[in-house]
Amino acid sequence: MYKPEQRTVDKKRPPPVKVLSGQLRTADNVDGYVLRLGRGRSLLVSLVWMQGTVLEVQLERDTVLLMDEMGTFAVQGINNIPKGKPCLSPGKYVMVMGVIQAISPEPVIRAVKMADLSELAALHRQMWKLEVEDLQQVLA
Repeated sequence: MYKPEQRTVDKKRPPPVKVLSGQLRTADNVDGYVLRLGRGRSLLVSLVWMQGTVLEVQLERDTVLLMDEMGTFAVQGINNIPKGKPCLSPGKYVMVMGVIQAISPEPVIRAVKMADLSELAALHRQMWKLEVEDLQQVLA
């Protein structure tokens, strides 16, 4: 008789939350990063999914500077991202998933994954804010 394999799920780390850089700048840092979403709603985040345009690549510092519609943010650990190098050219539109390292003076993310979204950049840019709002409404 077949017995399904028991899998343990790590409930300590929630899935990535789609955020904008401006939301991280204004987050509260009390036992984690808390986004204030308005109308009394808030959301605890640590792993984030962000999108933006590459402004500057600093391979020697293992960092790339990105800009979304609310400002700039830094991504560290880019030299260790599998298949991340093709994303690292100024002007490319990319997504990055990573862990928040700092929120002030500008957000800093330690990258876990990066992907080039440049091929359909206009569509991704147009949809991104709506995707962020939609996911945050569901989670909060």
